[in-house]
Amino acid sequence: MHGRGYLLAASLVLGLTPALAAADEAAIERGRTLAGTCLGCHGVPSYTNVYPTYHVPKLGGQHAEYIVAALKAYKSGERSHVTMRAHSVRLSEEQIRDIATYFSSLK
Repeated sequence: MHGRGYLLAASLVLGLTPALAAADEAAIERGRTLAGTCLGCHGVPSYTNVYPTYHVPKLGGQHAEYIVAALKAYKSGERSHVTMRAHSVRLSEEQIRDIATYFSSLK
């Protein structure tokens, strides 16, 4: 791509940026609402589970792709955790993406 092609590509990207940003903001807000239950464990600094004892991972700032993959694995039963399975089986694909977008937006 040369000259006008670069300019056209750049304008398309710049033209889409506000729409993508608005979509991300909407996903973050939906994810924030859905993640209330998650924060009961994953939002507590240095939280450890009682039995078996293990550190509960903090999800804020985690890559969205990782969270999506983990939730899908709990939902399918590929990853085993009774509580996580119970929470994930009721989530749609969009809800999983929204939760992941929300947590990845946190610092």
